[in-house]
Amino acid sequence: MLSVFGHGKKLCDGVTRREVLNIGALGMGGLSLPGLLQAERLAGIKKSHKAIIMIYMCGAPAHQDMYDLKMEAPAEIRGEYRPIDTNVPGIQICEHMPRLAKIMDKCIPLRSVYGSPNGAHDSFICYTGRSTQNQPPGGYPAIGATVSKILGPTNPSVPPFVGLAPNTGHPPYGSPGLPGFLGVGHAAFRPSGPAKKDMALQGISADRLSNRKALLASVDSLKREVDASGMMDGMDTINQQAFNILTSSKLADALDLSLESKETRQRYGKGSPKNYGDGAPTNLEHFLMARRLVEAGARVVTLNFGRWDFHSDNFNGLKTSHLPQFDQGLSALIEDLHDRGLAEDVAVVAWGEFGRTPRINKDAGRDHWPQVGGGLLAGGGFKSGQVIGATDRIGATIANRPVHFSEVFASLYKHLGLDPHAITLPDFAGRPQYLVDQQYQALPELG
Repeated sequence: MLSVFGHGKKLCDGVTRREVLNIGALGMGGLSLPGLLQAERLAGIKKSHKAIIMIYMCGAPAHQDMYDLKMEAPAEIRGEYRPIDTNVPGIQICEHMPRLAKIMDKCIPLRSVYGSPNGAHDSFICYTGRSTQNQPPGGYPAIGATVSKILGPTNPSVPPFVGLAPNTGHPPYGSPGLPGFLGVGHAAFRPSGPAKKDMALQGISADRLSNRKALLASVDSLKREVDASGMMDGMDTINQQAFNILTSSKLADALDLSLESKETRQRYGKGSPKNYGDGAPTNLEHFLMARRLVEAGARVVTLNFGRWDFHSDNFNGLKTSHLPQFDQGLSALIEDLHDRGLAEDVAVVAWGEFGRTPRINKDAGRDHWPQVGGGLLAGGGFKSGQVIGATDRIGATIANRPVHFSEVFASLYKHLGLDPHAITLPDFAGRPQYLVDQQYQALPELG
């Protein structure tokens, strides 16, 4: 068993972390180089750079209106949409996702995802594979924070964990995944908005920056002596990452979409940069940015997309905004990864926190349904062109092959070369915590 030692302190609820690059407010980090090399050697990791792009579909999409249409069910259950054939015989998906239908041989629809404990809106299970209930001291970390702790950065100037998540009216919709008991030093770097212009030195020489770094170290040393809250823990990691970013253009270049061809940008589209209600934007440029970030060296990129919580007017809401834009952005990302030879190294997962009710309500909407939901996998060298799981005639219960969130996480860790049942991380109480609960294994169907 490989145990990775370290500690961190949780931030108080009243402390927020701005999305700008301020020294002391940037949450990134990893092991020392010797620790990184040891972890990679013990985990059997190859030299290739493996990565994950996770699309969190805020508010939970209707599984039966995307990948699991029920045409034999009564009208009050099946809804307005019709299925279309894909390029894989026997697999059909919603008519409003024609681009994904054309590349279904590169995709894996999941039709039997479960694990949400109570149907409450929270991105936590999508980022950790676990319930918010009965957490260890400090809380479970998101996969990006875990990977940051164990593997560290592939390049000093590129954070290992990046979250393309804006602030939202409902805070969990804007979360990129929390660091939990790993501490602020392994939180996601959130480069959206005006932060990009703060990622390069402007009118300051490297010598002057070095002097400021020395001064900051002296001030931080003093602060540690008088700080009893633990807030200073992790600042060395944070500050070092900040200085590495400021002295390199690698991250800024990855976020600069003008460096892409016009054809590529048109392929992804733009979507909308404005938040959809209390959710995230339907920003298609984030799909392209995610690809550029993993190419630059990020190990985990999370992307928050839309607001799928259609308790009313479900079918108009989906077909006029969310489904067509999601279809364009995700299909462009998957095709681009294949075209650029990255499909073996980059795993993609898109999902929400639960499914939606089989019966359409009086407001033409679907309500919360934690019993079963859906999702989609691609890349990662996975065996694609197959469906995993099935629901009953009305999409209410799992009929075949239940897929727990944690089984997908076990598969993602395996993709990175990490054994989720051999590596442990200590929580705030010093107790070792496995990356995935022992009863959940990687999906054998993925190959």
